[in-house]
Amino acid sequence: MEKKGFDIYSLKNYEYYLPEELIAKFPVEPRDSSRLLVLDRKTGAKEDRIFRDVIGYLEKGDTLVVNRTKVIPARLYGYKESGAKVEILLLRKVQDVWEALVRPAKRLKPGHVVFFGQDISVKAEILSEIDIRGGRLIRFHNCPDEEEFIDRMGEMPLPPYIGRPAETSDKNRYQTVYARDLGSAAAPTAGLHFTEELLDKIKAKGVNIATVVLHVGIGTFRPVTSEDIREHKMHKEWYQVDRETADLLNKTRKAGKSIIAVGTTVVRTLETVYDDNSGFKAQSGETEKFIYPGYEFKAIDKLITNFHLPGSSLIMLVAAFAGHGNTMSAYNYAVAQGYRFFSYGDAMFIK
Repeated sequence: MEKKGFDIYSLKNYEYYLPEELIAKFPVEPRDSSRLLVLDRKTGAKEDRIFRDVIGYLEKGDTLVVNRTKVIPARLYGYKESGAKVEILLLRKVQDVWEALVRPAKRLKPGHVVFFGQDISVKAEILSEIDIRGGRLIRFHNCPDEEEFIDRMGEMPLPPYIGRPAETSDKNRYQTVYARDLGSAAAPTAGLHFTEELLDKIKAKGVNIATVVLHVGIGTFRPVTSEDIREHKMHKEWYQVDRETADLLNKTRKAGKSIIAVGTTVVRTLETVYDDNSGFKAQSGETEKFIYPGYEFKAIDKLITNFHLPGSSLIMLVAAFAGHGNTMSAYNYAVAQGYRFFSYGDAMFIK
């Protein structure tokens, strides 16, 4: 129960203290040896587990839903004609142009051109500014195979709070083992804990595994700045739910079994496609769904998620699902117990 006068929509109520040393710089090995904090959203009870123990909370006939998006090695280093070094972080492709973040933004204006490596024939033209700090619309020239070029020249886009350059191992480790559809500027991090072996054991238990796609884009990089969180606007991100997945989820719901979302991207996708009358629908499009306390969940029953940044839209989604008090209590508990935070950190299972 929140205190009298407590404002659930105030940004400051989603902040928490996090010591710098609890921000995970590298992932643990193997993937499923991360710690797992199990939270009962009805009672607030907590259990300390290892991630591979998650199988014990899944039942035959349940459906685990994962996001099969694949991260683009989207960080490119180049230089202007003057020789000044620049950085481009590709966010998403829209027809023949890219939304991107650039640094230093003040020196990359519309009309400027960026060159890459020794191959000066490939260049990126800055077309216009977009509605995010440091955001630009860019177009590649003399680049017949953009995917090959980006894969060859790009680095994995590790979040800035990791505080180190990407290494060769990150090309594999900053992807889920089931990543398939190229298009994200960041990993759906709750899925990073699964190994092929763990997924096989989950299937052998009779648990269904369904896939959706949500390509993580600008929304991940845009902080919540509105003091009243209801004023925050999410950027659109592309998603897809196919017929097989929609049918399986409807069958699961009809059988009275649980739908477990792996990550906030899956939550936002499923809540976008769920229809009160017809259930889950096969569809694709763009979603800008922002979930915060007061939201009535219709599509999911349980959630696997990482520990998110203070004041982020992601912690607000978790608070909407688990309850604000339960969520902040769990985060403070995780800090006190030395759990590892953010993309390469530990996980929560909220039941």
